[in-house]
Amino acid sequence: MSQMISPEEFSPDVQEFIIYKLTIQGCSPKTVQEYQLDLRTFFRFLLAREQGIDYSSEEFQEIDVRSVDVNRLRAVKADDIYDFLYYVNRERGNEWSARARKLSALRSLFRFFVNKKHLLEDNPTIDIDSPKPKKTLPKVLTLDESLALLHAVEEDKDSPYRLRDYAILTLFLNCGMRVSELAGLSLNDLDPNLLSMVVTGKGNKERIIYLNDACRRALGDYLVERKSEKYAKVKDRALFLSRLNQRMSVKTIQAMVYKYLTLAGLGSKHYSVHKLRHTAATLMYQSGHVDVRVLKEILGHEQLNTTQIYTHVSNKAMETAMEQNPLSDQKCKK
Repeated sequence: MSQMISPEEFSPDVQEFIIYKLTIQGCSPKTVQEYQLDLRTFFRFLLAREQGIDYSSEEFQEIDVRSVDVNRLRAVKADDIYDFLYYVNRERGNEWSARARKLSALRSLFRFFVNKKHLLEDNPTIDIDSPKPKKTLPKVLTLDESLALLHAVEEDKDSPYRLRDYAILTLFLNCGMRVSELAGLSLNDLDPNLLSMVVTGKGNKERIIYLNDACRRALGDYLVERKSEKYAKVKDRALFLSRLNQRMSVKTIQAMVYKYLTLAGLGSKHYSVHKLRHTAATLMYQSGHVDVRVLKEILGHEQLNTTQIYTHVSNKAMETAMEQNPLSDQKCKK
């Protein structure tokens, strides 16, 4: 994230909530950073309104929020939160997703003090509906564009990382992984026979992804190189290594993807790494043989409502879904 914030910028009460999110709930540092930024904005909004400070001023950005403790939170009403959401929408240009994230941070904060610490009696967020997303379809690569992307790697014969990059793009387009999940893969996450792999998703939740023929071939070719004498002295057990023989970072992976999108003539379409995740899901679903519930398991999606609508899908169904991806028969020509 571009802006880092320390727990010490908050009152001891709020610091306890932050520690709870990190240590008890096991939220990622990135998620907790986002919560802290959102809470600080809300607290500054409350204090600026009380003190008559202009929301658009530099003074607003310097407001110390350590005075906002449980006693101050006790005075927060639902109308204050509605006013805040209106402010970030109109004055800060927050889209529905950013507003929903801010509301989620506030919900979590008040639940902690009401349900866990029992220091507050009322939760002002309880009846506030989440901002609704615009009903737009995700932008995805077509099947021909996906093949062109893989072909661009295949033709880049001068690259010393061709097999690595082909394997990465094959996993993106077939498995629908998040870029952070792919960057976190280690050698021991792979099944010895390359039938499946263990992926660590949001909230450190693990799930199994079954590999189709294209993934097995691409990984098999790459692993011959990864386990060669060339890397024998590399202590890092990361599956994908950078040119410095260290785990590839998210930014390095993104840069590689943009490189091949450009070489494939797709650079002007503003595709992103995350669009490859959407592409994998769309290609599997459009095949007509994959249940949407199976896709949710493969992609590691959380249920948005209650567990009443959750239906457990079998491992065999997920294996079948992976094989339905029309890219599953692709392989890198040597």
